[in-house]
Amino acid sequence: MKASLPPGVPSTNVPAAPGPHADTHAITATAPIALTDRRPVVPAERLVAEMVPPPRFSDVSFGTYLPDTSQPSQYEAVQVLEQFAATLNSADGAPKRSWFRRSAPAPTGPAGVYLDGGYGVGKTHLLASLWHATPGPKAFGTFVELTNLVGALGFQQAVQTLSGHKLLCIDEFELDDPGDTVLVSTLLGRLVDNGVKLCATSNTLPEKLGEGRFAAADFLREIQGLSAHFRPLRIDGQDYRHRGLPEAPPPYTDEDVEAAAARTEGASLDDFATLLDHLSAVHPSRYGAMLDDVRAVCLRGVRPVEDQSTALRLVVLADRMYDRELPITASGIPFDQVFSEEMLRGGYRKKYLRAISRLVALARDSRTLL
Repeated sequence: MKASLPPGVPSTNVPAAPGPHADTHAITATAPIALTDRRPVVPAERLVAEMVPPPRFSDVSFGTYLPDTSQPSQYEAVQVLEQFAATLNSADGAPKRSWFRRSAPAPTGPAGVYLDGGYGVGKTHLLASLWHATPGPKAFGTFVELTNLVGALGFQQAVQTLSGHKLLCIDEFELDDPGDTVLVSTLLGRLVDNGVKLCATSNTLPEKLGEGRFAAADFLREIQGLSAHFRPLRIDGQDYRHRGLPEAPPPYTDEDVEAAAARTEGASLDDFATLLDHLSAVHPSRYGAMLDDVRAVCLRGVRPVEDQSTALRLVVLADRMYDRELPITASGIPFDQVFSEEMLRGGYRKKYLRAISRLVALARDSRTLL
């Protein structure tokens, strides 16, 4: 599902170079898109209009979530969120029919639910299902998109805009610096005071936010304030993207990558190192717009990422590519070798593991292009 823009809001779409359509098995005359040529400008109005679940989750529901039969916490999560949706759908909070026979009490006290669990256990699927099951006005966005929205609108305008919503869903909730801690703590406190209900997903329990990234103890009051807004709900399980599937597929040759880009309409083609350098010149809030009209991503020379700032930008890009279900055809090293062992032991470990999981899944999808 792609959000429609309000009247007068310009699109940031960057069309591919013009060229004739060709047979799907022939080399086309359309030149591949170069992501490194794109520096989109995203109006604040578009940021608001696009606060909906990404295309990958545009049609999900509680009924399409497939819990791991060995993980009771996944069944419980569905029940709790169904009940939470019921309280948002009716004044008296009368529960709807559950997809499962067992019943669970609706959350009481805190203004929302906080889904904590490893990568690939279906947290985003459940978050989007709650969004779809709740009448509007409502908003859905990643933590990064939320902070970017505040930066674009200003704090007071962001509070005013979001206070008109019944539900705010925040995916991939995390605190990476002290400024975000104070900002989000204050923002969510104001929204809760104005009656907005919350649901968030994260790989970190709310009382553990910020650990390993900055002196979280110095911001204990803000972190505790954030935690008080949520009922934590743990979801256990194995990454569904890897259940019974092989590890990262072997990389292709540069020639294979170039050929796939040439015959795939809407494909991008970039050198991995050049693209990483380009990301430093584009605000992460614009990475999604940078992928407008792109149908597949082709990368030459994937190599280890050398510094943390670049690695975190790659995480955001990986999320936006995964949201759009863009297959990745790449040469160089496999994606499970992109982040160093030192990075995987550090404070951003869970972010990097999520990115690896998603990049590997998209790399598997590249079989459709070759």
